[in-house]
Amino acid sequence: MDLQPSYRGKVRDLYDLGEHMVLVSTDRLSAFDVVFPDPIPDKGIILNQVSSLWFQWLRKSGLQQNLDFKDHWITADLNEMPAPFCNEPALRGRSSLVKKTLRIDFECVVRGYIAGSGWKDYQSTGAICGIELPENLRLGDRLEEPIFTPATKAEVGDHDENIGFAVMEKSLGSLAHRLKDISLELFNSASQIMESQGILLCDTKFEFGLLDDEIYLIDEILTPDSSRYWDAALYEPGQNQAGFDKQYIRDYVEKLGWNKQPPAPSLPPEVIQKTVELYREIQQRIQKALG
Repeated sequence: MDLQPSYRGKVRDLYDLGEHMVLVSTDRLSAFDVVFPDPIPDKGIILNQVSSLWFQWLRKSGLQQNLDFKDHWITADLNEMPAPFCNEPALRGRSSLVKKTLRIDFECVVRGYIAGSGWKDYQSTGAICGIELPENLRLGDRLEEPIFTPATKAEVGDHDENIGFAVMEKSLGSLAHRLKDISLELFNSASQIMESQGILLCDTKFEFGLLDDEIYLIDEILTPDSSRYWDAALYEPGQNQAGFDKQYIRDYVEKLGWNKQPPAPSLPPEVIQKTVELYREIQQRIQKALG
């Protein structure tokens, strides 16, 4: 493919068309904010299709009307995209045409359970992003209610940084409260849907943009790259959970003793294959949950 992206992220390529953009989900893998040398076959297709399913669900859910926001998604059908993209077979299944917005440079993270960087924060401070939590929580424990813990949006090669809500509020004012409310409602609705299929939504991150003074949900949503999905049947607090996301990769490279700085280690074929299987399984479970 001869097309050159306008911007290359950790795992997605972006093509700027003026009022619209084409987002291409590649098979690149990023963990601990570092891009790995080995691709995960078909990962980009799975992510793009999962995100598209959630965007279509969102249109029918009534949440956008109730919370007064929109989304940027137009289509994931390559045949409905403008030339030359519609003539690029390599993009089939892994590309979406979206509206271009002014990105808000905060990641809107919602946590329903204690894991990942939230667990490390809690261990050292007894809180996550300044939100005080009960004592003696275990890794993987469910929180009394989901919490909103925003992060800065890092450029490629940098690490996202957890921040307190006050930092976001100081930068965005009342808009920060709108984004918090939308994120929590989206998380709660998605959690209920996935629990019906025996899946626990541990945490996720949303991104937003502005267009004509309106809030738009952008980027990918509720994919196994932007979320931790756990198998409820195997849920056991006090340890890392059996999930369908990048935690499998994180656990593997941490056992290697990798310092989480570039370059990332190569992944053996069996680890790559297991990752593909996990992504495919959660795709099937999401498809079933959304009907």
